[in-house]
Amino acid sequence: MQLQITLLLQILAVLFLPGAWTQSSTSLGAVVETKNITFPVGSKAVLPCHSPRMVWTQDRLKDRQRVVHWDLVRSSPEYSVERILDMSPGGRQRVYNGFNKGRVSVPDSAFNDGNFSLVFNNVVTTDRGVYTCNLHHHYCQIHQSIQIQLNVTKSVRKEKRYWDGERTVFVVLLGKSVVLPCVNRRPLWRDGLLEDQQQVAHWDFQAPGVRQDQANRLVDLYASGERRDYGPLYAQSKMSVEEDAFTLGDFSLSISDLKPVDRGLYSCHLHHHYCGLYERRIFRLNVAPPPPPPPPASTTAPRIFQNDVPVPRTEEVEGPRVVNVILPEHRGYFVQHLGYFLATFLLLALVVVAIVVLTRRRKKRGLDYELRRSDRGTVMVGGDVSLECTELRPCTQESLNSEYKNNLLKERDMTKECNKDLDGKMWK
Repeated sequence: MQLQITLLLQILAVLFLPGAWTQSSTSLGAVVETKNITFPVGSKAVLPCHSPRMVWTQDRLKDRQRVVHWDLVRSSPEYSVERILDMSPGGRQRVYNGFNKGRVSVPDSAFNDGNFSLVFNNVVTTDRGVYTCNLHHHYCQIHQSIQIQLNVTKSVRKEKRYWDGERTVFVVLLGKSVVLPCVNRRPLWRDGLLEDQQQVAHWDFQAPGVRQDQANRLVDLYASGERRDYGPLYAQSKMSVEEDAFTLGDFSLSISDLKPVDRGLYSCHLHHHYCGLYERRIFRLNVAPPPPPPPPASTTAPRIFQNDVPVPRTEEVEGPRVVNVILPEHRGYFVQHLGYFLATFLLLALVVVAIVVLTRRRKKRGLDYELRRSDRGTVMVGGDVSLECTELRPCTQESLNSEYKNNLLKERDMTKECNKDLDGKMWK
């Protein structure tokens, strides 16, 4: 009993868990675009909203919009993919291998109840492999698939079904029948839906400071051709969407004669309930001040050439460059500055002459002072060395022996010479 409950839970997981299906369609309810758009006051703004998946074409025959097909993937001895059968709502199922005709089938009511399971009668050894159930909806551009592995055994005890982490595995006894489940009960894959009532597009306006749940509805559009406008009449007259929006997939909103009160968030909502599509595009509209007026056009009259003879070109010759020199208005300006210069020069000359005269007088006074000291018999040099007159005796002795010893003038000259000799010794 416990084994049967476990098998039943595994089958239900395969049939109804959404994780068993892989979808290649885009996520639903997503914000696919956001933009900031700025237009000047008084201009016409166009908020683009395009979606090729919202183009409505009624499937009157319901034959090529939806297709289911089963494929067999073998990995040994070589990798190969074999088409088992396919089926569409408006036609019969087509089995590709003659050996499988009458032995492999899909329920005829598949597109009514969503049961696309593959039924095997009298399983053989060559049936082992990985089977893929593929559901294609060309109108909604949705593709879904599920994989099931089939193994064949000759032992009754090895017969079982389990989940290996990637796919469901069926181990079937040779010669028995088996059903590989493939069930999708979404309304998308079943008949009886009115497609023109499943597609809706609408625009909302959200003024600055208004929450999203309090946004104002502007317009509703239905694939059946119904249209509903909301808001005051002046707003309805300046906002429009093309009448053939569902034919072209263009749901752009046009706003004429922009005003500052038109700024805010505009959102385009596209609902395709039949295909399970929900897209949202958000635009932030800013209204800028009007552009400055263009500069006035030139009023110069165009030239008229007579007899189609062009006016000869005259080359402009560059004239000599003129350097402007600004002269003072007072005529004695130059003489005044020359007087300043000469006075300064004379003053410097007087200072130099005074320095030279003072220097010579200072030297002369020094010589007289030395003569007076020599007369006293002692010579002081720098206050450190004293010389007695006895050291001058050789010089005075010679002068006494000369013929001019009685001449006072000669004696004074000789004294000067002695002083000079003493100065030379001191410098050495």
